[in-house]
Amino acid sequence: MNLERALKRYFGYTSFRKGQKEVITSLLERRDVFAMLPTASGKSLCFQLPALLTEGVTIVVSPLLSLMEDQVQQLRSEGLKRVVAINSFLSTEERQDVFAKLDTYKLIYVSPEMLQSEFVLRKLASLRISFFVVDEAHCISQWGYDFRPDYLRLGEVRKQLGNPPCLAITATAPPLVQDDICQKLNMDRPLKWIDSIDRPMLSYFVVTCQTNAEKMEKLTALLLTLDGPGLIYFSSRLEAERCAEALKEKGIHRIAYYHGGLVTEERLLIQQQFMYGELDVICCTSAFGMGINKKNIRYIIHYHYPPSLEAYVQEVGRAGRDQKESVAIILYCEDDRNVARTLAEGKTLSVDEWKDVLRFVSQCNTWEQVEESAVKNLSCDDVFLRMLHYQLERNRVLVEKTIRPFPFASLAETLFQFQEKERQKRLARLEAMERWLHNASCRRKGMLEYFGETTTHLEKRTSCCDRCGASLPVFERKRERTRSLPSWQETLESICHVGKETM
Repeated sequence: MNLERALKRYFGYTSFRKGQKEVITSLLERRDVFAMLPTASGKSLCFQLPALLTEGVTIVVSPLLSLMEDQVQQLRSEGLKRVVAINSFLSTEERQDVFAKLDTYKLIYVSPEMLQSEFVLRKLASLRISFFVVDEAHCISQWGYDFRPDYLRLGEVRKQLGNPPCLAITATAPPLVQDDICQKLNMDRPLKWIDSIDRPMLSYFVVTCQTNAEKMEKLTALLLTLDGPGLIYFSSRLEAERCAEALKEKGIHRIAYYHGGLVTEERLLIQQQFMYGELDVICCTSAFGMGINKKNIRYIIHYHYPPSLEAYVQEVGRAGRDQKESVAIILYCEDDRNVARTLAEGKTLSVDEWKDVLRFVSQCNTWEQVEESAVKNLSCDDVFLRMLHYQLERNRVLVEKTIRPFPFASLAETLFQFQEKERQKRLARLEAMERWLHNASCRRKGMLEYFGETTTHLEKRTSCCDRCGASLPVFERKRERTRSLPSWQETLESICHVGKETM
């Protein structure tokens, strides 16, 4: 099979990027593959082309609705119509139509949660499955243990679909996370294709601020001088909103805030406005960015530093996708340490609290009974219920929706230890991030070494980072302070010549 010819036919490209052909060839040889390719390296093509070249359907597990919709629309715009995303965007009529002709599709995008639907899984299992793909596979380790336990069930889902060849693909995963992903997906001696996480076009800066007021001043100055567009990341929804409004008052226009608390329509609108250049700056939480393939983002600013180097590499990787020089800046304030620590600690239950929860569970006969009264009796949310459901299944307490008798005291200790282990992992990742912030040596070198890469090949360059002599003014555009845009009343007066003398 001539892969270059197929690449030209389906996608219009004449050659593969580094790693693409190797991953595609291995998949076509029916091998399990773990691939770590840098952001903007064309990861999606690694499973889209094999799907088109193989009989049957490829299942793509995707973490976000926006990411699914973006990839589906992109493929359709390229003339590839046999692709669909099964998600909440489908109307009842559309859903019925999709399932009626499910075997006609080449690529079916789903979330981990959708794969827990017995109806959906039964329908998919009736198809000939070519490949099982987990896009953004780092989410298995990053989200599975905390608030999306259905990621941890993907290995079992794959088994129910007949164990098709599996591709786990991501841009960031240190060695331990790579092993965890492969284990959770029950991969059989997977080929590993690991590329460097280095982004040569990015320069890294940490700007120290004594107070939050000083941080706001420096942020405003940066936005008035940096060449854009850009993203500003926050660890708090409220702070993202507050900061966006404050920046508007300071003369920064074409700016909006984005977080998971907005309704779906609002989020999609903001994404589209940013993609089409109607917005220059987004104040956002980590909910923004995955699947946003905007090539000319020039800067990423972190108002709060992220909880791990894994998260940091993911977020700054959204800049410079056109390979032009871009900048990543962290505004660091000592006060942020308490915020970061609180988020890393998370909401954990003591052994006695777990006993209370499990004592309640032991009085129920089915999961439906637990679900019906848990919110009222335990004051818990959907995230906790999903995790509780996973833990009860994992410990063989919940079997086929029925609660079996169990010693809740010993299980409480088991669940506490599991939770504590995950808390310690989060704190360890946070501490690695903080060491990187304060390290006096090259920031690029420290980042690469964390991901297990050798750094003997790195050449000293002034555009590398603040530790290597890089200077922020290089990235500034020379322009006067942006004049406030006129109000609609002023615009109307200008059009109608109201209040002006006629010549």
